[in-house]
Amino acid sequence: MSAYSRDLAKFAEQNAQVLGISNDSIYCHLSWQEKSIGWQEYPLASDYWPHGDVARKYGVLREGDPLPGICDRAVFIVDKQGKIVFARVYELGQEPDNEECLTALRALPK
Repeated sequence: MSAYSRDLAKFAEQNAQVLGISNDSIYCHLSWQEKSIGWQEYPLASDYWPHGDVARKYGVLREGDPLPGICDRAVFIVDKQGKIVFARVYELGQEPDNEECLTALRALPK
């Protein structure tokens, strides 16, 4: 997630807003930033209640094994009309590739 903070200017050049979301509570987000990853320069939203509602709608809430109830690691680019124009689900241990996202953003009509 720190890679997004590092590349925020690149996303801003593409007129893109970075938003992180997980099904952890806001209190978990605060503790996680304070004790682990550091404060992020973009919003982190909580999909805690109803648990995983947003993740389920995007098809990335794990319903079965392994690790039921957590979100898959995924990136979605949503255009100004609310249409998903890029989606990629990553392995849990894999970091999303910002350059891949930036390439997708550059390909969007201006």
